[in-house]
Amino acid sequence: MRLTYREHVLIAGVAVLIAGWAFFAYGIRPALERIETLKRVIPEKESELERLRFDAREYIALREEMEGLHAKIASQEKTFELLPFIESLVQECGLAQNVLAIEPIASQPEGDYHEIVVEVEIENVTLRQLYDFLWKVRSSKVVTSAKRIYIKKNLTNPDRLDSQVEIRNLKPIQTQSREYALEKKLVSDSR
Repeated sequence: MRLTYREHVLIAGVAVLIAGWAFFAYGIRPALERIETLKRVIPEKESELERLRFDAREYIALREEMEGLHAKIASQEKTFELLPFIESLVQECGLAQNVLAIEPIASQPEGDYHEIVVEVEIENVTLRQLYDFLWKVRSSKVVTSAKRIYIKKNLTNPDRLDSQVEIRNLKPIQTQSREYALEKKLVSDSR
């Protein structure tokens, strides 16, 4: 079977058309789809990267703050006692006549630290007096903070407040004594 010139041109045209379609279908269309995907994904990834940078900066700031807190706790005097310290702050703020009770609460170990808690019951004080007392607790050179604060209006004088404040201090647990206690427990368990 012999083909005419027109048929050769027609077959060549169809072959070029099929080759062009195949090139478009397997080369250009996937590339266009990939470009569209990248146009959509790149902004999402950039915003996620910015969020991760923000989180990293926040983490670094928190880590530095924790290191500062650990250093402050470690530099605290070994003989520091929270109860006398709170009593001196009460005297300094002029709240001695307003204090009903100052008593230590059972303390708990928290990781590498021992938490000491003192509860202070105060009655018939102004908001400013309570604020000044709490500010002195927070801004002291030792590591103290208000753990819990309960505030209610005074029943006899609605312009005054009654409050119950739990103040805490952290002391490092001596690693040597912890190791000794662990060793003692292991020895007693083995008997």
